Amino acid sequence: MMAFTSQAHASPAAAMRIIGKANPPIGHYEFCQTYKSECVATSADRGPLKLNKDLWKMILDVNYTVNTTITPMTDMEVYGVEERWAYPTTVGDCEDFVLLKRKMLMNKGIEASNLLITVVLQPNGEGHAVLTVRTDHGDFILDNMRNRVMDWSETEYTYLKRQSAGNPARWEKIQDGRATAVGGIN
Repeated sequence: MMAFTSQAHASPAAAMRIIGKANPPIGHYEFCQTYKSECVATSADRGPLKLNKDLWKMILDVNYTVNTTITPMTDMEVYGVEERWAYPTTVGDCEDFVLLKRKMLMNKGIEASNLLITVVLQPNGEGHAVLTVRTDHGDFILDNMRNRVMDWSETEYTYLKRQSAGNPARWEKIQDGRATAVGGIN
């Protein structure tokens, strides 16, 4: 599997650096009010997922399947509101893609502590949500804007915050120590 060895061969030092607590996005807070079981710590964080070829293939398959099954639409177009996090069936925005990918991977046996909703800034300054998969090969990003799963440090995003690995209702600030086009945001 050439893709596994080249794409998933980051060093463990490639993991995001967490520097403290952050407030959850309002959409996530409201999501947790509706789906309480999704926001409860169910097991202790046992560290990053031990990545192998079969898990890598499963991660790639879930990313591709959701990206090609769900049609991107804004919450305003779908629900008539600015922000609403929900599981999509046919349409959704970035965090809806993330929620579905996270749920599918959890249903396949990956622990919630290794599937973290992450808030980033795009190069144009707009907010965006992606799914971070914590592994012993580094942190990888599942994104509705690309079918390729990438090491977080190879994306063009500025990383702001993500769910806590220890408690999915809590959020943590990320220190994005890479040089970025967006200054002063970290």
